[in-house]
Amino acid sequence: MHNHLGLSSEEKGRLLEAVSRFGNFRILVVGDLMLDVFVWGEVHRISPEAPVPVVEVREETHLLGGTANVVRNVASLGGKVVVAGAIGDDDAGRGLLELLRGVGVPTEGVFLDRNRPTTVKTRVIARNQQVVRFDRELRGPAGKDVGDLICGYLRENLPRIDGLIVSDYAKGVITPEFMETVRSLTAESRVPVIVDPKVQHLDLYRRVTMITPNHHEASRMAGIEIRDEASLAEAGRFLLEQLQCGTVLITRGKEGMSLFHQDGRMMHIPTVARRVFDVTGAGDTVIATITLGIVAGLSMREAALMANLAAGIVVGEVGTAAVPAERLSAVIEHDC
Repeated sequence: MHNHLGLSSEEKGRLLEAVSRFGNFRILVVGDLMLDVFVWGEVHRISPEAPVPVVEVREETHLLGGTANVVRNVASLGGKVVVAGAIGDDDAGRGLLELLRGVGVPTEGVFLDRNRPTTVKTRVIARNQQVVRFDRELRGPAGKDVGDLICGYLRENLPRIDGLIVSDYAKGVITPEFMETVRSLTAESRVPVIVDPKVQHLDLYRRVTMITPNHHEASRMAGIEIRDEASLAEAGRFLLEQLQCGTVLITRGKEGMSLFHQDGRMMHIPTVARRVFDVTGAGDTVIATITLGIVAGLSMREAALMANLAAGIVVGEVGTAAVPAERLSAVIEHDC
């Protein structure tokens, strides 16, 4: 594991210095807020009613999910963070607001959508294994009134932010109208726009600073089956060209990450995860870390190396996790 990423002591110094300055930057995260519910239990028998396990519930935890987990990751890393999105008029929505305030995040940008429930994903876990997941949600674009409020919040906050994360879970907040507003507002500003994309919305992400699909998403977005390095390179270049974005970062699970630049350079970053228990939320950690790294002045490569280290911490834990700045610094210090 040591010298796994081959960071020079100079690079290591730059990464540590960047982490120490995360608190100077404010990131606006926009997207589909969700509540993640984890029901933890034990399985000792199969049901007499159907061939399914009977889970004896021990406890239930409620966590920030979807875009709200990106928010939690930025906050955990020490960055200042504001959020824009929508919740339903329900207990889940009120719980979500409480959790956001609990990590010190202002919630003026979270608007009530009376026509939709708050998205809730419930995972039942026994012996560190997911037994079933059930979702409560309504897809389809958010109402125009809510969309207008979110765009207004973005317009108002743009002068005070250093980076914009668009976290698209395809639940209705990220619409063509919203992305047009993002492009027109950020065209004149120095604010980088980093997008965690969804396959069905490919055309929405034109001319952003960076998109961060995983390899399955990249494969489907490009219409190219990623089987090896050549097809990976083809998919990365296709997305760069098609979307005219600055950089494409394809996250590849245990294969690490690949970074594609407009100038034709391509860079592979090996994974550093020692053990992978749960990839839930790893993409949220990656986008939070890479955005803070970029606004703190790191190169795209250095920011990606840092995000890779953060992802390696998160996948070693069960349940969506966030990385504290001290933990990331310790890993940079000792494990590269």
